[in-house]
Amino acid sequence: MASLNVGNLGEYLREQRRNAQLTLRQLADAAGVSNPYLSQIERGLRKPSAEILQQIAKALRISAETLYVQAGILDERDRDEAEVRSVILADPSINERQKQVLLEIYESFRRENGLPKDDDSKPSS
Repeated sequence: MASLNVGNLGEYLREQRRNAQLTLRQLADAAGVSNPYLSQIERGLRKPSAEILQQIAKALRISAETLYVQAGILDERDRDEAEVRSVILADPSINERQKQVLLEIYESFRRENGLPKDDDSKPSS
């Protein structure tokens, strides 16, 4: 697991907030965090938890995994894998059994190619 890169995370969040045309207060309200806390995150003074990052991502309408990568919680490869799994699990056109079969096939290809199983690559809580 990479170390938290709080400064770059703050810059990235500020850029995403501005792109979404939200004020600091609007984003704080939408994410359910205090305005001063969000300001401290943007200035690189605070290290937000994964849960807080998820709330901010939801408010910005971006993937939480993107913020996890920016914060150093996930590396790029982990994010790509998480997104593949999320897309499969979110697909309403296939049933739960089919989703599980697809995920098992995906994991078998990863193992065949020498990549770690999803459970082995996740940071422990």
